Amino acid sequence: KQPGPHGKVVIDDYAHHPNEIQASISSVRDLYPGRKIAVIFQPHLYSRTRDLAPQFASALSLADELLLLPIYPAREQPIPGTSSQLILNQANCPIKNIYSKENLIKSIHLRNFDVLLTLGAGDVVNLLPAICEQIKLQHS
Repeated sequence: KQPGPHGKVVIDDYAHHPNEIQASISSVRDLYPGRKIAVIFQPHLYSRTRDLAPQFASALSLADELLLLPIYPAREQPIPGTSSQLILNQANCPIKNIYSKENLIKSIHLRNFDVLLTLGAGDVVNLLPAICEQIKLQHS
């Protein structure tokens, strides 16, 4: 895979379990050795986030930069004390933060990455057109 016209690569993956996330990030690293990888992850389900936060953090720590979105609840009601912060607190990425969807779109141009990988089973895929547009604006 070659970088797009603006030197950036954007990949979307449905991965939403720690093992899938680890495999996805590792595969992207193999495809683009030496390139800076940013990951946008939208956790799917409060219960899964609560139960697997350490595993999510470990898998996501393979990224150079982590941009977390709030949990996509699907069929669940919020669980007190369970948020994306559980993952953020345990992730060992050099750069990491939590963004609302709106703030993510507004600030994507401030991120310094070669490859952007979006992960999750929620509605993160719906943000791709706006994310790609911001990347294009950054380089026009």
